[in-house]
Amino acid sequence: MNSRAFPAPEDPSATPESSHLPLTPVGAGEDPYLERVRDPIRTLPESGIVEVMNYGRDRPGMIPLWAGEGDVATPPFICEAAATALHAGETFYTWQRGLPELRGAIARYMARTYGIPENPDRYFVTGSGMQAIHIALAMTAGAGDEVIIPSPSWPNAAAAAQKAGARPVYVPFAYGKDGFSLDHERLAQAITPRTRAIFLNTPANPTGFVATHDDLRAVLALARRHGLWIIADEIYGRFYYGDEPRAPSFHDVMDEGDHILFVQTFSKNWAMTGWRVGWIEADPRLGQVIENLIQYSTSGVAAFMQRGAVAALDQGEDFVAQQIARARKGRDRVADALIATGKVDLVKPPGAFYLFFGIAGRSDVRSLGLTLVDEANVGLAPGTAFGPGGEGFMRLCFARGDAQLAEASRRLVAWLTGDGQTGAGAA
Repeated sequence: MNSRAFPAPEDPSATPESSHLPLTPVGAGEDPYLERVRDPIRTLPESGIVEVMNYGRDRPGMIPLWAGEGDVATPPFICEAAATALHAGETFYTWQRGLPELRGAIARYMARTYGIPENPDRYFVTGSGMQAIHIALAMTAGAGDEVIIPSPSWPNAAAAAQKAGARPVYVPFAYGKDGFSLDHERLAQAITPRTRAIFLNTPANPTGFVATHDDLRAVLALARRHGLWIIADEIYGRFYYGDEPRAPSFHDVMDEGDHILFVQTFSKNWAMTGWRVGWIEADPRLGQVIENLIQYSTSGVAAFMQRGAVAALDQGEDFVAQQIARARKGRDRVADALIATGKVDLVKPPGAFYLFFGIAGRSDVRSLGLTLVDEANVGLAPGTAFGPGGEGFMRLCFARGDAQLAEASRRLVAWLTGDGQTGAGAA
């Protein structure tokens, strides 16, 4: 199928609103009660992913590939470490920056994985990767400021910027025969005097885009030139299908003193989405600032959950390797089946665990998501849930078991080819 060409961003000299989605305050002009809610909070968008989930979650035999998580429960060695600590009475307030044992385990993990010096003072434990993002944005942007986000992108980052009072400025990825790529010219054109940070997720949700080292150097050069922060979301860094054991990272190209905040989570690598534990990596000089933000939001992460996180880092490397191998197999199984139909616009992603693809003749992906629930009993997320550039795409999470992905592939292929044998009621 033909490559797509997204429009260039608006002239940076135009009004700040020009490069943003229109925002309509919920209840504005209708309900005086709601009008007292602060605009940046009242205008937070509803999730387009949740709409499809709510529509199809109770269907018998539904194969749910809409959410960004796998179907493997947290492994026993992690749960047992947390349970031991819980039963031992570790139920009190604890270190705001995180247990020293966990910060040390993170430092060891990062030294092993990224070849950087082992320094526990660089790491701060948060109540999820989402809280890490909120803290990073609270530190770098506020009312009237702008945060640049390549798009399509996970919607929570833009919503977190808006919650902080800043404006998310979307810079569409380029898209062609090799998939998604960063458009450096558009990125540079989007910078204005109001820009405070660039938020870069690589490997990326939902596109599977992976920044090259040249991409990272170019973004870093822009940030240095304009005095910007970089918020580096590298949570899928291990889910990389190239020749190296991990994706390229800002750790590979940065210098000491560069203004980079790394946000991380235990959710993906160690199947801990429900635990809500993450971390921020930052220059130790920011330690008291980050500690204050943790104190004034959650007052720290439960100690017994942190004990589970220590076990994940120190004992979980074999489990992570299994997760990555499983995801690679799932990617190939579903992508190969869909591509063979000739009905999809799909490039195998080099990273993360999502397929992001278009279906011939189906541009209204919001209604398409509901149609696939009804007619194929497979749940996918519409690309419009991920901001500008997501139009015409669907997202499929392939971090699932082989049998489930085989059946999902069969149903989708049957639906795409119109043979009417989707078997939508199958378990």
